[in-house]
Amino acid sequence: MNAPYPGRLGLQQRVLPDYRVPFFDLLSAACDGGLSVFAGPPRPEEGILAGEPRVAQYARARNVHLFAGSAYLCYQSGLIDWLSAWDPGALIVEANPRYLSTAAAVRWMHVRGRPVIAWGLGAPPITGWLSATRKARRTKFLQQFDAVIAYSRRGAEEYGRAGVAREHVFVATNSVSRRPAYKPQRAPIMDAPTILFVGRLQPRKHVDSLLRACAEMRSPRPHLIIVGDGPERARLESLAGEVYPGAEFAGARHGSELEEYFLRTDLFVLPGTGGLAVQQAMAHALPIIVARGDGTQDDLVRDANGWQIPPDDHAALVAALRTALSDRDRLRNMGDESFRIASEEANLEAMLNAFLETLGSSSR
Repeated sequence: MNAPYPGRLGLQQRVLPDYRVPFFDLLSAACDGGLSVFAGPPRPEEGILAGEPRVAQYARARNVHLFAGSAYLCYQSGLIDWLSAWDPGALIVEANPRYLSTAAAVRWMHVRGRPVIAWGLGAPPITGWLSATRKARRTKFLQQFDAVIAYSRRGAEEYGRAGVAREHVFVATNSVSRRPAYKPQRAPIMDAPTILFVGRLQPRKHVDSLLRACAEMRSPRPHLIIVGDGPERARLESLAGEVYPGAEFAGARHGSELEEYFLRTDLFVLPGTGGLAVQQAMAHALPIIVARGDGTQDDLVRDANGWQIPPDDHAALVAALRTALSDRDRLRNMGDESFRIASEEANLEAMLNAFLETLGSSSR
């Protein structure tokens, strides 16, 4: 583990989701002067469960939302006042050029000779209308930071291609769970395998495709458990009644409430975008089927512990399910590899170590 940060740390977020609280509390405990998080409330339509730190301090911002869709911008009122009051030795901000108050915060810190670190998913290719101008603006935005932390190796490569010096780019694999203390005791292999989905029920999760894919499996058909809630729940329950009546809708579950579902499962499947629950499933020694996305999946799901499928490809999902369920003993071995990755590479402790490494490097 890298040395603790020897001062006060500030961290800006547009919103503070509940799943980030454990990491921010862990990071605060690793700062001699503590951590203060500046964040505002989510918009009601976002369906984000907001959290509140127990160790870190929490300064509430007022988010001013401008426009919508691809034109969306956000201004966080009170950011400079918070910086003046907290007076951090280093600042971490979201690497999002849509947040209009970031530039003023960077200037405030740099005038005082203090580093600012950006943290984000990556910088995917820009194409289409005014792409050259948009690329130049993004490069200028990214180059104002002293270092950049990427969620994944792919994200780090994208930041490098976008103009950030490679020695200033670090990787902190996106994680939501601590290093597992012990390997869970798996339930005995039953005649019918159990498949688990955990996530918000919204169109981009493609749970409808998972229901239809399960309906195409040969006997014994898997038992499908869908954990989560959201705007799609009523439609999905109606669809399940038509194509897969045995599907179990468990509703929203969080924290320790998820334990029983992970322990009775043979295979974890996320057919759409998102997927922070992947790491939780891996910590419970589960093999994974996941749709390719922003690059975080690449660092978690490999040939040895699961399958990555193209997004919006129902045939690929069906093929992956058939392959996975054809050999239950192999599934157990793949689950063992998932547990190893969660124990050694992808957990909150490893993520914390990457943040401390970045802070140490940028503060020299």
